Amino acid sequence: TCESGVVLQVAQQKAAEVDRLFPLSLGAEGSCTIGGNLSTNAGGTAALAFGVAREMALGLEVVLADGRILNGLSKLKKDNTGYDLRNLFIGAEGTLGIITAATLKLFPKPRAIETAFVGLKSPADALKLLSISQNEAAGSLTSFELLADIAVDFSVRHGIDIRQPLASKHPWFVLMELSSSRADARETLESILAQGMEQDIVDDAVIAANLSQRAAFWKLRDEMSAAQKPEGGSIKHDISVPVAAVPAFITEANAAVVKLIPGSRPVPFGHLGDGNIHYNVSQPIGANAADFLARWHDVNAVVFDIVLRMGGSISAEHGIGVLKRDELPDVKDKVAIELMRGIKALLDPLGIMNPGKVL
Repeated sequence: TCESGVVLQVAQQKAAEVDRLFPLSLGAEGSCTIGGNLSTNAGGTAALAFGVAREMALGLEVVLADGRILNGLSKLKKDNTGYDLRNLFIGAEGTLGIITAATLKLFPKPRAIETAFVGLKSPADALKLLSISQNEAAGSLTSFELLADIAVDFSVRHGIDIRQPLASKHPWFVLMELSSSRADARETLESILAQGMEQDIVDDAVIAANLSQRAAFWKLRDEMSAAQKPEGGSIKHDISVPVAAVPAFITEANAAVVKLIPGSRPVPFGHLGDGNIHYNVSQPIGANAADFLARWHDVNAVVFDIVLRMGGSISAEHGIGVLKRDELPDVKDKVAIELMRGIKALLDPLGIMNPGKVL
């Protein structure tokens, strides 16, 4: 149980001190807090195996708009006594109440972690590799990140002490990780990659030889968003589609965006195992950043149209906030929007909780 101001990395360290794992992990874990993670229902790189923040909290303490305190710091895995108020506040972005403490779910600490950086030809091949990995590793496959070559190039070009892990360039890459309580994680990973090579899915791969090399792989991935800044304006999306539809989404979105703004550079990367892609678009080389960013909603419209046609979501893990607030009524079920507004009016009739966000 911890208060909301506890930094995520501190929560991870406290769990490790008692030989346990708190698996929520994201690039900002050295500064983001548990309260923020729950309020935004953070996802991260381990959601494939452990789920998002919502699935890692057993109970909450919440301060309501009228000053009352909801004391729900339960440690129970089963409690079927009426409405699940906990989940009402997780992901609400502070618009219904302020999360002040949480009881978190811990997991057995893995005895072996094996990480590989893989080069391949296409997202379709990455999807085939994901299927092989899930068949072979099952629940020990904890991360499976799809990275476009341009995203890797940006990290290598603009990051500090970041190098390309493979000897040659490839159109696409996968960063995958197995975490197991058994000692056979390395053998399982080698078997997965061998099958991928036999089936002409994997073109090249390297397995991290030590903790330093593993950290280098993840640093390359974690720096991808920041590495786009020196390239000029970037229009960002945090979308999800059914996992099987990810390759088709990327193909359609790339074509649509480049048709809309010739010379624009799609930079897709993210959590293939969850169907969650951070579909970012960098400005054409030499273009004016302000002029490019002025097309933000035009690009949104093109990308969101493809997402919705594929049965996806315009916000997979980054929430709504202000940026997507006005689009929400157009993409959300009308009854759902009415219920959300009714709940907001009931719990925050004066509109003082994070005003202007979400609704």
